[in-house]
Amino acid sequence: MTAETSSQSGDFDLGKLLAGRAAERYELHARHLNHQLPRMLHTIGFDKYYERAEGAYFWDAEGNDYLDMLAGFGVMGLGRHHPVVRKALHDVLDASLADLTRFDCQPLPGLLAEQLLTHSPHLDRVFFGNSGTEAVETALKFARYATGKPRVLYCPHAFHGLTTGSLSVNGESGFRDGFAPLLPDTAVPLGDLDVLERELRKGDVAGLIVEPIQGKGVHESPPGYMRAAQDLLHRHKALLIADEVQTGLGRTGDFYAYQHETGVEPDLVCVAKALSGGYVPVGATLGRDWIFKKVYSSMDRVLVHSASFGANAQAMAAGLAVLSVMENEETVANARAMGEELKSRLAALVDKYELLSEVRGRGLMIGIEFGRPKSLKLRSRWTMLQAARKGLFAQMVVVPLLQRHRILTQVSGDHLEVIKLIPPLIIGERDVDRFVNAFTDVMDDAHNGGGLMWDFGKTLVKQAVANR
Repeated sequence: MTAETSSQSGDFDLGKLLAGRAAERYELHARHLNHQLPRMLHTIGFDKYYERAEGAYFWDAEGNDYLDMLAGFGVMGLGRHHPVVRKALHDVLDASLADLTRFDCQPLPGLLAEQLLTHSPHLDRVFFGNSGTEAVETALKFARYATGKPRVLYCPHAFHGLTTGSLSVNGESGFRDGFAPLLPDTAVPLGDLDVLERELRKGDVAGLIVEPIQGKGVHESPPGYMRAAQDLLHRHKALLIADEVQTGLGRTGDFYAYQHETGVEPDLVCVAKALSGGYVPVGATLGRDWIFKKVYSSMDRVLVHSASFGANAQAMAAGLAVLSVMENEETVANARAMGEELKSRLAALVDKYELLSEVRGRGLMIGIEFGRPKSLKLRSRWTMLQAARKGLFAQMVVVPLLQRHRILTQVSGDHLEVIKLIPPLIIGERDVDRFVNAFTDVMDDAHNGGGLMWDFGKTLVKQAVANR
């Protein structure tokens, strides 16, 4: 580095920049980014100023800790700033690798692919992109090309991403509205084999994409469904695509959620989120050898599907570090054990609280659903909320969990009375105790007619009515 370059480099001081401008965070977003995000955060009281984070916790400027039960929608599988992942990233930067030359084969992508494939021994090859939606886009393209058929089936309420191809298999109309025309794909109810077979008989189906556990609402595929669907698909020369972007890498107590059901071997598997270690965006599509060889059928087609930043050294190093930590710290087993404890303790509260309808899920992917109460006083308040906008009661629970108990959670989807818990896979019994005790306190307040909680409900009602 020359003296001139060194001097120019010294002009940028990230610490100084943050020290001087961090307090403007909400104003900057309102002015230059999605202006509705700060507005929403202000409305529900989530406009916090988090200063640092580690593991399953955030801290504010006053030193108060916040338990993270959201994990960045699943990105922070190992929590924040795991020392092994941090070191791997420092090491790969210090190595000054000749990265992304486009015309060589670096070792890290091959090593990460090799490690990923050990967890899916029936699969053979990996494509690396930059996100979950990109992993899904890859699977859609590969399925169509490999089968020579145009249509992919998906399930209502599914979430597979927000780019155009992924949006075409997104089962939530709120995300799709206004973005037509989309691809000619078709929804089939999760668990309905008769409808699936009817669509397959038309002969134009390339595959079915399915989340083994749907993120929206936390609904598991019925027992035996994925195996039976796989058999039907293969009989009609179509593919099973498992979207494990959120459920994969230990979230549900197995490395992949599809592994809960014996004999399920998807033809394509999409992963992302937790593979990043919370640092570098990464997505991966795992698939069978014959599919990849059909897509990349000749040297002329060597770049027929690629990603500019796919397989970059930083992402690959983070992914390798994540898989190493998962093995050495037994995070999959921890997710299974802590998930069973959390779910069982929450399920035991269903008979105690009439507003609590069901607790479901697997591993550390748990849905808490609220429902219409029996008592007249509570029922009238519930009806008021439902008339304004479905999902307001769940938001009423989420807010005091943060404001009173410093626990970050969120509703599982628009217009749903469901809270989804997807904490870092490293949480322990102390964290489970903290959440269950806090949740019990909030539910006691709701059932006792606590003024502050229901007053906030009235605020949400006014906001919902104003937005109509």
